[in-house]
This record gives sequence, C-alpha cells and structure tokens, in this order.
Amino acid sequence: MSETTPTPRAVLDHMMRHDHFSRWMGIEVLDIAADYCKLRMQVRREMLNGFGIVHGGITFALADSALAFACNSDGRLSLALDLSISYPRAAREGEVLTAETSLRNKARKTALYDVLVHNQAGEAVALFRGTVYRTSRKVMEG
Repeated sequence: MSETTPTPRAVLDHMMRHDHFSRWMGIEVLDIAADYCKLRMQVRREMLNGFGIVHGGITFALADSALAFACNSDGRLSLALDLSISYPRAAREGEVLTAETSLRNKARKTALYDVLVHNQAGEAVALFRGTVYRTSRKVMEG
C-alpha cells in the first residue's frame, strides 16, 4: 500500500475546516503552494483596540495563520516554537491587509519563515518571523 502526500491545497482546506478563528477573521486565501501562503482580510470595527487602530493580536493572528498554512503545506504537522512581530505602521478600520510568507530555512526538524503584512497601499503593517518544529506526524492523520 503506497502512501501519497497531500497537496498544499488539500492540507489548507483540511486546516481551514477546523480553523474557526481564521474563518471568523474573514481570511481569504489568495495563493497556496509548498512552503508558501498568501492571505488577505479586511479590518472590521470589532478588530480595533481602544485607540481606533487594529488590535496587534489581529495582525499577529493573520501572520500566524499564513505561517501555519505555509509550514504545514507538505502534510507534516509543524508547530510554532518561537514567534516575533514588529509593527512599523498601524492599520485602521476598512483597510485590506495581505500576509505573504517567505521560507528562510528548512531543516529536518525546524523551519524558519518570514511573513510580511501590508495594507492595500503596499505599506508594511507588520514584519513577523516564525520558527517551527517539524514533527513526524501527519496533518491529516485518520
């Protein structure tokens, strides 16, 4: 019996079916490929903090979702080890944010990704870096 590796799209579809938070955020998948993901979402009023700008946790969550979809795209369960984010510009209600991953290094047990989040004007809103641990488990185990 041969084992097949799921496509990045199949892995993403499986993950999204169970990812209620990403769906609540209104995330739209623009592109998915091996070790790569590009997402988009619009900032809504309930995503704002007390200063009327997007809550940092929302931007972090968008970048984290992009990381999760990219690092699990080969069907091998990967979990965050270390995450960091910088916010060079505040986002506001109505802005459309796009998060795009870049694989920096992939080894047998770990991988390092950068995620750039920008607004519809192309201005950087967040710079996110994530190191993940690559387990031997499959994302879609039965």
